[in-house]
Amino acid sequence: MLDLLRVNAEKAASVLSESEHAVAFTGAGISVESGIPPFRGEEGLWSRYDPKILELNYFSAHPEDSWKVIKEIFYDFFGKAKPNIAHITLAEMEKSGFLKAVITQNIDSLHQKAGSRKVIEFHGTSEKTVCMRCKRKYDIGSISLDNLPPVCIACGGVLKPDFIFFGEGIPHDAFEESIKETELADVFLLTGSTGLVQPAASLPFKAKQNGAFIIEINPERTVFTEGITDIFIQGKASESFSLLSDFLFDEG
Repeated sequence: MLDLLRVNAEKAASVLSESEHAVAFTGAGISVESGIPPFRGEEGLWSRYDPKILELNYFSAHPEDSWKVIKEIFYDFFGKAKPNIAHITLAEMEKSGFLKAVITQNIDSLHQKAGSRKVIEFHGTSEKTVCMRCKRKYDIGSISLDNLPPVCIACGGVLKPDFIFFGEGIPHDAFEESIKETELADVFLLTGSTGLVQPAASLPFKAKQNGAFIIEINPERTVFTEGITDIFIQGKASESFSLLSDFLFDEG
C-alpha cells in the first residue's frame, strides 16, 4: 500500500509541476487530523448533536438555544484547532506557484491560518458573524459570547455565524468565484470530500467536463474515485500531502 501511495504521489507531483492553473478543492476530511470531526458518519457531529441547531428557521425562532450549542462546537472546541501538514502543504504550493486557489467547503479558516491567500469559502466562515436584521458583519473576535445570543451594536438584531445554515443558499460571490476557478483549472486536486454535499460536490465534475486532470487524496474511495479521478492517492491527508510535498518540491 505504501509503495502504491508513493507511486501515485510522485505521478501527482509530476502533473502538478507541469500545470498552468491548478486548483484545490477541500472538504471536512482535511481538517480531521486537526481535531475537527466531520459532520456526518459514525464519529460525526450529527451523531452527538441535533442538526436542527443549524436550521435557519429553528435558529430564527430559538437563537439562544442554537447559540449555546454553536458556541460549544464552533468556538470553544473548534477554536483550538491548528492547521495540519495538509493545510500547510497547500499554502506552500500556492506560495511556490504550483497552486492558484483553494475552494473549500470548510468554515474553520485553517487554510488561511496555514498561510493560503486565495481561499474561496464556499459555505462561509465561522470567523465572522452577520446581523439577521441589518446584515452588518463582525469579526468573531470583536464580539462577546458571554451573553447569548450576541446582538448587533447598530440595530440590536441577533447575530448569526456567517456560514451556511440549512435553508440558506450559497453566497453569491463565493459561488461565482468557485465556478470561475473550476473552469480555469487544468488540474483539480480534491481532498477531504466524499462528494455527498451539493452543490459543492458538483464542482469536481464540472472541472472534469472542462478537461481538468483530477487528483484525489482521500482515505477511502468516493463517488469521485469511481467517476472522474485520474490519480487516486489513498491515505490520510497528512501522510499523503507530506509525500506529495517531498516529490513536488524535489521536482520544483
